[in-house]
Amino acid sequence: MDTGIVVKHTGINYIVQLTDSNVRLNCTLRGKLRLNDDKTTNPVAVGDIVDVEIGANSNSGIILNVHPRKNYIIRKPANLSKQAHIVAANIDKAFLVVSLILPETKLEFIDRFLLTTAAYHIDTTIIINKIDLYESDVLQSQLAEFEDIYNKAGYEIIKISATENINIDKLRELMKDKVCVFLGNSGVGKSTLINCVDNTQNARTGKISEAHKLGIHTTTFYEMFNLNFGGYIIDTPGLKGFGLIDEFESEELYHFFPEIFNFAKNCKYNPCTHTHEPQCAVQLAVENGDIAVSRYNNYLKILNADNNKYRY
Repeated sequence: MDTGIVVKHTGINYIVQLTDSNVRLNCTLRGKLRLNDDKTTNPVAVGDIVDVEIGANSNSGIILNVHPRKNYIIRKPANLSKQAHIVAANIDKAFLVVSLILPETKLEFIDRFLLTTAAYHIDTTIIINKIDLYESDVLQSQLAEFEDIYNKAGYEIIKISATENINIDKLRELMKDKVCVFLGNSGVGKSTLINCVDNTQNARTGKISEAHKLGIHTTTFYEMFNLNFGGYIIDTPGLKGFGLIDEFESEELYHFFPEIFNFAKNCKYNPCTHTHEPQCAVQLAVENGDIAVSRYNNYLKILNADNNKYRY
């Protein structure tokens, strides 16, 4: 039995890179693994450390066991399935790639994603891509407003242009020797960024749909690439939405909004839902502009979802 890391998931097959030799095997799952996991669509995810049994031809194998994960990113599919989908596992650093135009990344999508990475203790940086397009006064104003919202929430923001090579070196520094994942809507430029930070990669890129100003899916599988400066990057298919799993309890939800959590320490009453209680420090911070209204409203929207079934 050998150990390796899952570097690609193509639906029913997995590519596993062996730890000792860097040989890659085309693997399937042992039946018991498939049967024992009825909560997720994929019992094995890219980034998982697995034990494999190598086949007779040395190019294939069977995944026998998945090692305990240190963390993972998980989401509900858009079809409201009862099963969740594990996007990636054992992540050192997550990058949420967003764009304010062509296509626009909705703030609710961003907040749902950040809630999930906070809950699973994954360090996350927001990348504003295509910064070379933000020339007009209107876009500069929108950009400043966006930065203000997420700076107040405590998130690092990097403004990047893959086409103009703006802040690419800074991105490489953050990625070096880490297992990283890029996520975002279709068309925000994840694959282009991967090609830019490491020109030995060949991640597929595509154009924006002119009819709807939406991204066209170019990455169709979850795949991990070795970086030529050290570390790994996981590229993922573009996401239209980010549905939250049902494991968050309403009374702990505010813990995963860092700025709300910080101000909540000063609330007069405990527990406090930060919705209607008198002398609530969170509500006062919203009134004073210390917490962005959009972030607070998204917190309320998630909190008030029917039966705490967080879906998007």
